Amino acid sequence: MSRLMKHLSLHRINGVELRVVSDVEAGVLPVVQAEEAVIRRYAGGNEPGWPHRWVALLVLQDLQPLVRQLRQRTDPAGASAVAGGTGLPPGGAAALDYRPVVNVYDLADLAGCHVFVNRQAMVREGYWDDPLAVQGLLAHEHAHPLAENDTTRVSRQLQVQLFWADSGGPGAGSRQQLAAASYPPQALRLLTVLADKLCLYAPREVFANEVTIRRGFGAALLHLDRSNVANAGRGVAGRPDLRRQLHEQVAAGTLTPAAAEVLLLIGDLRGYLDLALETAPFYRTGRGSDVQQLEADLATTVFPYLAPAVQPAYVALREQYIALRADLTPRDLVAWSERVLHILTAALAEPGLIIQYRLQLASSNNT
Repeated sequence: MSRLMKHLSLHRINGVELRVVSDVEAGVLPVVQAEEAVIRRYAGGNEPGWPHRWVALLVLQDLQPLVRQLRQRTDPAGASAVAGGTGLPPGGAAALDYRPVVNVYDLADLAGCHVFVNRQAMVREGYWDDPLAVQGLLAHEHAHPLAENDTTRVSRQLQVQLFWADSGGPGAGSRQQLAAASYPPQALRLLTVLADKLCLYAPREVFANEVTIRRGFGAALLHLDRSNVANAGRGVAGRPDLRRQLHEQVAAGTLTPAAAEVLLLIGDLRGYLDLALETAPFYRTGRGSDVQQLEADLATTVFPYLAPAVQPAYVALREQYIALRADLTPRDLVAWSERVLHILTAALAEPGLIIQYRLQLASSNNT
């Protein structure tokens, strides 16, 4: 890391060594204080499971140093975990630079971890000057190692492939099928990233959020989710501009009308379905009433302005995440994942976009 460091410090909290490194000029202290509060609660008290003897907190202008490092290094054993996942998260290394906080740890040696805070992303999302939101983000990232269970371990073996189906398929009815050649070239890539997030990585996110709530950070996580719903509402305001841009491409002959509608639907699904990963853990911990107002806000300020398939898909996904068990066998997890993927493909089938998928475990031929 060749950047000029502006802040270096060492702290000890409940027997944990906190090493702070930053290339940010100002505003680092509240982040350090939030991290200290998170470590104090996780590593102290009577709660078991805190595995780290040291934590490196790196508060950076952006995460390009991490992105470059991960692109240069491959881990054939699959031991390193980024934000609770093996290897890289959905979207690959480039997607990391859009994440506000990333926790990098080694499942084979949990003596320590590296927590990267992305100042640019924090400012963009409105978190940087919000100490409670910062605490919620850090608490969630630190919950990942504590949330390991049979289901999360099996989920790392699961793989999914999406591919076009030119005709037939459930949900299409009598509507004309889009020919594969007319699909936007980036559509399958975008959908694959979405499927990874909603299916392969979802168990790790659900259980990490559940641990965050159970360990006493429910208020911080709820505050963070309120911010995310507010951001979702603001995101809806930009949808007419996106529709206009797509229509301009249709008028220019670079996009078919059907393909434009597909891209708009994919944007809706990618932007809002993952909110179910945030609300379901509150129901799992008996605190569903905490997020009922959030969901009411979604129902009135967000979902009416999206494609009609989005809200039913969100509700169906939330129910799958609520029902997720921590002791799933490989066969059970494949069956659960098929139900999740069916929700996604059914939503895509509304405009006649038929997607097929193949699920399998990396260590076997089970599908």
